[in-house]
Amino acid sequence: MEKRYRDLNTYLRGIYGCRVQKITLDAGMSCPNRDGTVAHGGCIYCNARGSGTGGHEKGIPIIRQIEEGKNRLARRYKAKKFIAYFQSFSNTYAPCETLRVLYDQALSVEDVIGLSIGTRPDCVSESILDLLEGYARSNMIWVEYGLQSANDETLTAINRGHDAACFEDAVTATRGRGIRICAHVILGLPGETRDEMMKTAEFISHLGVDGVKIHLLYVVRDTGMHKLYQNSGFKCLKQGQYVELVCDFLERLPPEMIIQRLTGDPHRDELVAPLWSMRKGETLEMIHQTLKMRNSRQGSRWGGMA
Repeated sequence: MEKRYRDLNTYLRGIYGCRVQKITLDAGMSCPNRDGTVAHGGCIYCNARGSGTGGHEKGIPIIRQIEEGKNRLARRYKAKKFIAYFQSFSNTYAPCETLRVLYDQALSVEDVIGLSIGTRPDCVSESILDLLEGYARSNMIWVEYGLQSANDETLTAINRGHDAACFEDAVTATRGRGIRICAHVILGLPGETRDEMMKTAEFISHLGVDGVKIHLLYVVRDTGMHKLYQNSGFKCLKQGQYVELVCDFLERLPPEMIIQRLTGDPHRDELVAPLWSMRKGETLEMIHQTLKMRNSRQGSRWGGMA
């Protein structure tokens, strides 16, 4: 099936000549939006697990998490190379030497060709970027900065703890170091209009980030979003609405940007709504069919922003 967007798997296969998979890791990091440095409670959609696997809480060392991930992904996808993905919370939110030990451990494992580091734009310093730049000379290094929206009113409403200018500053500081930059965005945030979502596409496109992860806003238990959903009558996007928005978003991204994700992967035991978000394969197929029906693809409206 011809993909109408530049997906990560194809991009990595083009470089390494084989299937490359990310191994999701939990390094036990915290977040300044939870520990009181920026705020308490975190973003309204994030729970105490922070999208993590729970590996650190179970006492599983990083190297063992990687080895177990390698075995699982090699069986499932026939993967031969791997990227160590530090996912849970903010994975640059620690002293440089602590980070160096973690990153060195990950890169010491056979067939791990790089790192992908999920973090916040207010959690990088010059010294941390220098550290990552050093790794990038011989490894593929991605920094995944959470933006979620380019609308400052939305960022305030979701208790994000930074503004869009902070994201822009982090991207500017990271560029030119050999480090690839991925932006995380969420579609369907409370009160956000289609036009505002499309302005987020324009914002990241003109900043020249290398990749993007597009997420659906879904509601998980024991979060601020869960309370809002229960008390305010907030409604999540319907599947068809989300598909249309994703296609609109993709059309406005430059064709060379790498699409790392088109929807999220909620934990079944935590999910409150929408239940259709568990049908990921179906949603991806609908996105493909919608682009095909439009005779459209990633970048079709790049530059026009209609």
